[in-house]
Amino acid sequence: MARAGEEATARPGGRPRDAALDEAIIQATRERLVRDGYSLMTIGDIASDAKVSRPTLYRRWSTKFELVVDALDYGFRKQRDMYAVDLSSMAPREALVEAVRRLDPAYFNPDAMVLMGNFAGEANRTPELLGILREHAVEPRVALVENVLTRLQETGAVRDGVDKHTIATMCFGSYFAAFYRGESRDDIPESVVSVLWPAIATASRKRE
Repeated sequence: MARAGEEATARPGGRPRDAALDEAIIQATRERLVRDGYSLMTIGDIASDAKVSRPTLYRRWSTKFELVVDALDYGFRKQRDMYAVDLSSMAPREALVEAVRRLDPAYFNPDAMVLMGNFAGEANRTPELLGILREHAVEPRVALVENVLTRLQETGAVRDGVDKHTIATMCFGSYFAAFYRGESRDDIPESVVSVLWPAIATASRKRE
């Protein structure tokens, strides 16, 4: 498909692709994924929401799965810049707080928790979707925290030998716990790091 913001490109023997139509279809697909989930959403509903005909949609995507993969990729591309934290101007503890903040699934997309729940429900029927989500939305976030911890170890702020994988996983899980308990996510970064920091910081950094 033509990516949002790109110029329409000509198809062999046909008219140029209309980037605005592509954008409308992608946005309609993303909204239907949140409202209905993958199994219940239909091509007809998406076409109606995007105000296009079914043939117009099928000329771009031959299956619902292909359309959903592109709709997910649209969101992933917009999030990629968040998977790096510049430590140069941050105190070590502050850098970890910022990394945990960006770990929030809803940091970019407020509907992400519902979307992830929908895909978890598809694990038996369409496991490929959960695999895509894991690769592009979960692992980069968890790796962000692990990488920040590694850099803090290199600067002597965090002890060697801490279990970075488990720490990152626990931080990620905190957002889901808050979601299911009906609690605010706003205080999670500071609250989580306030518990972790005394246990992982080197002696000279524990009071930060």
